[in-house]
Amino acid sequence: MVSAGHELPYIGRVTSQTPQDYLIRLNPEQRAAVETVDGPLLVLAGAGTGKTRVLTTRFAHILLTKRAFPNQVLAVTFTNKAAREMRERVAAILGAPAEGLWLGTFHALCARMLRRHAEHVGLAPNFTILDTDDQLRLLKQVMEAERVDTKRWVPAALMSAIQRWKDRGLTPARITPNEDTDFANGHATALYAAYQSRLRTLNAADFGDLILHTTEILRTQPEVLADYHRRFRYILVDEYQDTNLVQYMWLRLLAQGHRNICCVGDDDQSIYSWRGAEVENILRFEKDFEGAHVVRLEANYRSTAAILAAASGLIAHNEGRLGKTLRPGRADAQGGEKVSIVELWDSDEEARMVAGKIEALRRDGHPLAEMAVLVRAGFQTRAFEERLIAIGVPYRVVGGLRFYERAEIRDAIAYMRATVQPADDLAFERIVNVPRRGVGESALRTMHEASRAWDIPLSAAAGRLVETGGLRGKLKEAIGGLLRNMGRWRDMLETDGHVVTVSAMLDESGYTEMWKQDKSAEAPGRLENLKELVRALADFETLAGFLDHVALVMENEDRSDTDKVSLMTLHGAKGLEFDTVFLPGWEEGVFPNQRSMDEGGNKGLEEERRLAYVGLTRARKRAIVSHAANRRIYANWQVSIPSRFLEEIPAEHVEQTGNTRNQRIGAATSFSGQFPLIARPPRVIDVWEQPGRPARPDKIPTGARVFHQKFGYGTVTAVDDDKLDVHFETSGDKRVLDRFVERA
Repeated sequence: MVSAGHELPYIGRVTSQTPQDYLIRLNPEQRAAVETVDGPLLVLAGAGTGKTRVLTTRFAHILLTKRAFPNQVLAVTFTNKAAREMRERVAAILGAPAEGLWLGTFHALCARMLRRHAEHVGLAPNFTILDTDDQLRLLKQVMEAERVDTKRWVPAALMSAIQRWKDRGLTPARITPNEDTDFANGHATALYAAYQSRLRTLNAADFGDLILHTTEILRTQPEVLADYHRRFRYILVDEYQDTNLVQYMWLRLLAQGHRNICCVGDDDQSIYSWRGAEVENILRFEKDFEGAHVVRLEANYRSTAAILAAASGLIAHNEGRLGKTLRPGRADAQGGEKVSIVELWDSDEEARMVAGKIEALRRDGHPLAEMAVLVRAGFQTRAFEERLIAIGVPYRVVGGLRFYERAEIRDAIAYMRATVQPADDLAFERIVNVPRRGVGESALRTMHEASRAWDIPLSAAAGRLVETGGLRGKLKEAIGGLLRNMGRWRDMLETDGHVVTVSAMLDESGYTEMWKQDKSAEAPGRLENLKELVRALADFETLAGFLDHVALVMENEDRSDTDKVSLMTLHGAKGLEFDTVFLPGWEEGVFPNQRSMDEGGNKGLEEERRLAYVGLTRARKRAIVSHAANRRIYANWQVSIPSRFLEEIPAEHVEQTGNTRNQRIGAATSFSGQFPLIARPPRVIDVWEQPGRPARPDKIPTGARVFHQKFGYGTVTAVDDDKLDVHFETSGDKRVLDRFVERA
């Protein structure tokens, strides 16, 4: 309670509020989470269980029961949108805005604290917060001053390492040999220290510093920490499963005072490890805060019973979880359609199926805005975008650009245009210095002046300048090499075909290598997009035909006021919900994602499973999961096997439709190599048949040595019916069908 002699300032029509006004709408679990006010509390809030209502009602309850002044509650969110929504909801319960709240994102609250105590980390209160571009420019200056070759050691890669250290609460002095990296021949820590020193000289901080510096002040300045202990009587934290280590440390330091910390989150929806989130933070809450209460919100007000049962059965296979089972919270949510699992012959058929069902639902009056296609990776949107355009269904890509609008795709297409049409000055200008070839503004101006003077295309002018000595030194070599390559690629189009030529073009130009060397979080996705672009080429007879197609696609009318289907990644879908959700590409290697499993092992697999759980629980009424028996890799077809997640969904909550398995098995051998497009079997039939699988003459046991045509030699580590988990000597751990390996 507020200490004697103090009265709460006016925060709304407090006297008009009774339990019926703001508690009556809560179910028993939600009410327990609101009224368990004192001491540490973990609220495990499953998908669609009213997490935001609980958090905001608890906030208002603390104020209405006069337990604290508004400025004595610290409320932390992950996004400005969530902070704004919480502020509005609290004000609605109170009847008027509450003033002086410490409510905002981690970065906003830490910036507010840091400006009060900046001198403890060598800054003045009016320090500047640098954006990403400024951070990279400053780091590059630091590296150049230390005589580091920034072409070999890319600043963006070092910045990624520095941000990872900051996410883990590591100042340069705290980095141990285990935390260090071999970047720049082991000089990364020294460069980090020089970068931090330069920031202090400029009286500046980057985003990572906001939390790192504040945590360091709380660690090293007992009087500052004690002041915040006196100030904050209650701490509320949203999306606790997404916190990284430095955020966790900051919260633990602040919670040591009154220990009235309430963390709301869902361990089953922790899907952001790639940006530093640690699911262990929520898993160890009861150990961190002795005597903590745990309230589980399990009544889901979004999805049908069938969808919830399917999602719960799937996530139960994770070992690293605290455990809860969702149940429908609405009477009308009992039963419902089973989760539909559709097997298609190939990825093109999958795109036709999804678009066809969307069109059929629209004809039946289903709003497009209540339908979403959720993919594991951004490159997968292309096939669905093109099919939706073909049948005239409006769509939007949420959280990203449409496929052909992405920077790496525009760059690659510019290479194609400049090769096919040497007079395309706009395309040549875009790629002449991508990747960097030393073409600055002065050199480009020289080329443009020559082009105008000689009345010839820009690329031709560049060639003549190379021949006549108008360009010299390394620049002459670089431009001359590019132009010779473009001539050779033009010839290759006639001899080797456009798919092989474009693959060579992206490799030989250095463009693919540029993204391989980029260590940012976006780089792997950009490489996947480039692979998908090459896959798309195989659908066209010529490169010119493909470029015409792209130009027409880019002209597709984009009206913001029309009803549209949403296309997005599963990561981008968290927090959203739709009546109908399509979940394509549930195949081994695609989902679960092979790179995540290679890099994260079982921990990576469990995060992939949580991502599948998130996808299923986005659906209110209908979830349609699909997988293709064959996917094209460049110009070849490769047999795919269904995702292990499909087997983990309880069979009683699934309805299966799609191609007959005997078709897939019969064609498996021919599909493991090149497969001509015209040889595709008849269109998918809407019947599920599952004849007996032709048995191998010999069963392959665990421990056996095997050979796979693509992955090489390996050892079987586990056997699951016709599926083998194999550790390959050169390719790592893979799951393959037993009929595609031979005993070594």
